[in-house]
Amino acid sequence: MRVALAVPCYVDQLRPQAARATLTLLERLGCEVSLAFDAPCCGQPMFNAGVLGGARDVGATWATSARAFDAIVMPSGSCTQHVRHHLPALLSNADAVSDARTAGRPSAADATHAARVTYELCEFIAGPLGRTSLAGRFPHRVAMHLGCHAQRGLRLGGSSELHEAASGPMRQLLVGLDGIELVPLDRPDECCGFGGSFSAAEPELSVAMGHDRLRDYTAHGAGVLVSSDPSCLLHLEGIARRTAPALRAMHIAELLEEATR
Repeated sequence: MRVALAVPCYVDQLRPQAARATLTLLERLGCEVSLAFDAPCCGQPMFNAGVLGGARDVGATWATSARAFDAIVMPSGSCTQHVRHHLPALLSNADAVSDARTAGRPSAADATHAARVTYELCEFIAGPLGRTSLAGRFPHRVAMHLGCHAQRGLRLGGSSELHEAASGPMRQLLVGLDGIELVPLDRPDECCGFGGSFSAAEPELSVAMGHDRLRDYTAHGAGVLVSSDPSCLLHLEGIARRTAPALRAMHIAELLEEATR
């Protein structure tokens, strides 16, 4: 299957190993991966900050770049959620439609196509690729953190407030590995505290929430923390360097790539 790899801006700048692992893993699973997707940002940071004009501009670039592809894969649940749930509305208002007609900008149909073909990594592996388990080994005690956007926006996991059991493609891929032990958590789907611009506006509360999550992981003997969202991972890893330095933080692409070598 031919897919495009989209590397979110903060992954490119702060967690490039997650992008490299995603590329290696997809190729190992038989995908022909194109690196020609030419959109450095989906627009989520600007959208969350209320800068809708800027979000619309970079979103237009995303929609234009998506025209040539039938599947775009990202190592980020939050960026995928933004493209899927916000990009069509951003580019379907009257101003955007007018721009599209007069300046060759993408249409609402282009935005709808981009939303339809953009996938989070685990969602893509378990969905279009049809691989709900992978042959591999990872003999460690692992705490799984599914970010809020992936869990509650993309519905890639059960939510405790809805009395749903733990589920989703990331969990499926992890439990299928030999030797792995997913540790039980007291609050398995609680926010890590990052929340994008929330962490900048409310840094003390953001860090306190991160400390709460780390105490849950370490109290249950986790040696590895894994997340499908690099933003959550970077937030928790930064706190862990000071409070739980023995805890190894990994993006799900990094873990699966290592486990399937």
